[in-house]
Amino acid sequence: MNARFKEKAGQIYEQVLVLRCQTGDDAAFAELLGRYEKRLGHYVRRLLHPAESPEDVLQDTWLAVYRKLPELRDVGSFKVWLYPVARNAAVTRMRRRRDWAELAQEPQTMAESSEHTVVLAEDIARLHAALDRLSAGHREALTLRFLEEMSYEDIACVVGCSVGTVRSRLHYARQSLERELRGQS
Repeated sequence: MNARFKEKAGQIYEQVLVLRCQTGDDAAFAELLGRYEKRLGHYVRRLLHPAESPEDVLQDTWLAVYRKLPELRDVGSFKVWLYPVARNAAVTRMRRRRDWAELAQEPQTMAESSEHTVVLAEDIARLHAALDRLSAGHREALTLRFLEEMSYEDIACVVGCSVGTVRSRLHYARQSLERELRGQS
């Protein structure tokens, strides 16, 4: 089975899950949650200040999704619809704390003995540290494009701006990230 067919089949299955959720099928909702829980968790962690709890934001997100999903008209756009729900939940949580400092995540560490793994962990930590120093908008654009593999159009829908703005933001985000990484060397 070729990759395009698998991808298309996955998209159709997701649409079926969304339709089932809209009819009140809790098992379908649990499956949909399972499909996005990890990726959405990474996205939310990138948005939040380290003192914020991503679990609380994710819970708020999934509650909002459960309540609002019956209103979704285009079941094929679930992913593009989901990320702004998570983004709004994160912003609401930050507003409650009035913590408008730069959104960040502490670098992750890996405890493995091999030299290759240590070097990889150091590179990952450098990347996370560099990402933490970027503006929230640049970090979000990079996360959506390269971790979530969203198209420019989908990113524009998620963040509420034009495709041209997304392209510009990504261009400057890459430049900023490159400068940050060079500065760490």
